[in-house]
Amino acid sequence: MSNGSAFPPPRRLRGTTVLVVLAAVLVAAGAGYLVLRGLRGDGREPPRAAHPAPSGTGHGPDERDGKGSTGDGSPGTGPGTRKGNPHGSLKGKTVVLDPGHNPRNRDHTREIARLVDIGNERKECDTTGTSTNAGYAEASFTLDVAHRARKLLEHQGARVVLTQDGDRRYGPCVDERAATGNKEHADAAVSIHADGSAAGDRGFHVILPARVTAGAADTSAIVTPSRRLGERLAGRFLAVTQSAPSNYIGDGTGLDVRSDLGGLNLSTVPKVFIECGNMRDPKDAAHLTDAKWRQKAARGITEGITDFLTS
Repeated sequence: MSNGSAFPPPRRLRGTTVLVVLAAVLVAAGAGYLVLRGLRGDGREPPRAAHPAPSGTGHGPDERDGKGSTGDGSPGTGPGTRKGNPHGSLKGKTVVLDPGHNPRNRDHTREIARLVDIGNERKECDTTGTSTNAGYAEASFTLDVAHRARKLLEHQGARVVLTQDGDRRYGPCVDERAATGNKEHADAAVSIHADGSAAGDRGFHVILPARVTAGAADTSAIVTPSRRLGERLAGRFLAVTQSAPSNYIGDGTGLDVRSDLGGLNLSTVPKVFIECGNMRDPKDAAHLTDAKWRQKAARGITEGITDFLTS
């Protein structure tokens, strides 16, 4: 070096080298810690994203399930969901679940064949319902799904009333089923069914009340809220079960409007029917007879009701 400077003694050189190396190690370790902390959230599990509420009136997919469509529920728009909370609290709400038919109806065919007034006509008190080709009865399916949905709804704080719990000789008749929801001042009522169409007919659909004003029937006040309930039910059922809307009813919307069902005609509270699938189609029947799928069906129904009641 210039100016007569001499090199430091060898021991000092080694010490300086050690210090430099040590400093480099500490800097690298510190940088690594900062990177690691950034990736791991300072050692804490990153907060989970809130479950996405169903989107607006477009046709975007359900974010959680990667499937599903939305719309206004009119023919040709597809099953719709709008802004709501499928997991919100239902404290203070009353829900009536109507398990279609009754496992004992088959032993009381004369009683269930008697006609009752549904406002715009007279129809049978009840029917036996359908079954899979292997003999699994619709009445057994509806009661099982209703029990599962009741448990989920009660967990969210709802008061749940069933129109029948397998504890009756037959029925109840369709007019009494509607009367249960009316008497309980239900915030929402859902009748649970499975269809009995031809093989090849697949998928679910939700039945909405038509505007009926005849005799004891006047659905004027419930048509609009029942449609909202049906749209949310169809949207959440699709998202949770991944089942497609019916390919034989509703033109792909998953929605149908009827004026010939006493359970709807005589209701004074928002009410819909859901046909969860076709028991006569082997592929649909495979779902309907599977306990895990029935739990999904119950969850889809529960989320649809909750979405409606918390939106």
